[in-house]
Amino acid sequence: MPLTMADYGKEMKIIKVAGQEETRRHLENLGFVEGAAVTVINSLGGSLIINIKNSRIAISKGAANKIMV
Repeated sequence: MPLTMADYGKEMKIIKVAGQEETRRHLENLGFVEGAAVTVINSLGGSLIINIKNSRIAISKGAANKIMV
């Protein structure tokens, strides 16, 4: 399922990062790689607050839809 559908506060593992090469590379640079643990903290407007590798990152819901957990 896409990251946008994950329950808040529940740790999930990334299975796949989809999208165009540029988008995938950008997300991988932020730490969104296969096997990484992520937790959705909150949703603000059109963005999700994600905890990954002991950092909080805000990404758009469009980008979050490309991350499968």
